[in-house]
Amino acid sequence: MSEARTKSSARDRIIVTGEKLFYAEGVRAVGIDRIIAEAGVAKMTLYNHFASKDDLILAVLQFRDEKINKFFETEIERNVAQGLDRLQAFFAALKQWFESLGFRGCAFINATVELADPNHPAAIFSAQHKVAFHKMIREIVIEVAGPKAASVAPAISMLVEGAIVTAVIDGNPDAADVARQAAFAMVSKQK
Repeated sequence: MSEARTKSSARDRIIVTGEKLFYAEGVRAVGIDRIIAEAGVAKMTLYNHFASKDDLILAVLQFRDEKINKFFETEIERNVAQGLDRLQAFFAALKQWFESLGFRGCAFINATVELADPNHPAAIFSAQHKVAFHKMIREIVIEVAGPKAASVAPAISMLVEGAIVTAVIDGNPDAADVARQAAFAMVSKQK
């Protein structure tokens, strides 16, 4: 195996392990030594790829961003193929996420709260992720209900964020259904 491939796979293992542990237990609760042990790499290998734990947290959130975006893209398209409009498909995907094994809410909300520093690079990235996520919701709302409905898109985004938190706190994926019903009530008034 080439040295470049070994380095790449070690980096990938560190990120995947970090994502699993940070998401399940929190960015502050999980130490570097645990990530090293579970990823099966040497401490020097981790530090060859990431100068600090903060750099690893950012890399993990960037990885998570790609993963969650792909999930929503795939599930929305799958649900649209089954006859739902894109807004219905979005809420179906949201509930599927809430029902997934190990669901612990939004990694970006969780990390931002734990870091408690709005200037931390991972908190800044998390805020950028949320801007893009809310933009996606806005585009779906406009596509389904027309440009006039853009005025309710920020409220629908807040419903979605509230549903994410509620699903974690209550341990109940039905928060997606409540958000969907409220969103559709708002959208119907804009048509």
